[in-house]
Amino acid sequence: MTEYAKDVLVSTDWVAEHAQDAGIKLIEVNEDILLYHTGHIAGAQKLDWQLDLWDQVEREFIPAEQLSALLGRLGVTPADTVVLYGDKSNWWASYAYWFFTYNGVQKLKIMNGGRQKWVAEDRELSTDEVSATPAAAYPGLVRNEDLRAYRDEVKAFIGSVRAGTGALVDVRGPDEFSGKVTHMPNYPQEGVLRGGHIPGASSIPWAKAANEDGTFKTADELKALYAAEGVTEDKDVIAYCRIAERSSHSWFVLRELLGFENVKNYDGSWTEWGNSVGMPIEKTYTEA
Repeated sequence: MTEYAKDVLVSTDWVAEHAQDAGIKLIEVNEDILLYHTGHIAGAQKLDWQLDLWDQVEREFIPAEQLSALLGRLGVTPADTVVLYGDKSNWWASYAYWFFTYNGVQKLKIMNGGRQKWVAEDRELSTDEVSATPAAAYPGLVRNEDLRAYRDEVKAFIGSVRAGTGALVDVRGPDEFSGKVTHMPNYPQEGVLRGGHIPGASSIPWAKAANEDGTFKTADELKALYAAEGVTEDKDVIAYCRIAERSSHSWFVLRELLGFENVKNYDGSWTEWGNSVGMPIEKTYTEA
């Protein structure tokens, strides 16, 4: 396999040439929600993953009708191609891509390398306000629950992992996986009561799928990375991290770039699992 399974990536060169084309909607999604205002690709609109995608009361996503209205506000129609990019090697761009796909949004792509590659190439950033011409609410959104995993489903899925028909992919760092720490470095506010990992999970940190410049590794490299840990396309796969941004990156690699048919993202991830009563946890770290 020398090519990716799907045509879902565009290069920074492509964006520089086509960002202003009719039918192209460029959207920046950053972990740092203020970063957009310091400079963005000309023509790109901002998506705030906290305010735009999450319900503001319940720990849940906005419903389909709100997403339809959001896309209409951004001027996105089913005829448009949406190109997503952001910081952190496209963590949150991948998250938005997964969420949009989960809800049935079509014609999505990611700018390979994201914001960091664009900046490293000394390309221009703009601070101009971007206001799209609003469109009608995006029609026909239907959630595909085959793309999302829930806590009790994941608990039952441990049996599939043990039977060799399923694979759990923990994309966090090694210390998070082992239970040495209960949060990612520099993110103490996202700690949990218990550290460790879901029983049977394979540790494949998301960053192993990325090059230094933030781009995705080749299809052959990616396939070898996962195969080495027993994660192959004949298995059902569930990926998780802490709140699903890093696991969205790995979900994108497995489903969109490698073409695995049955890949789910567990968006509750470790902030749910590690704080829930009755959830089994393995821990490989022991105090010296």
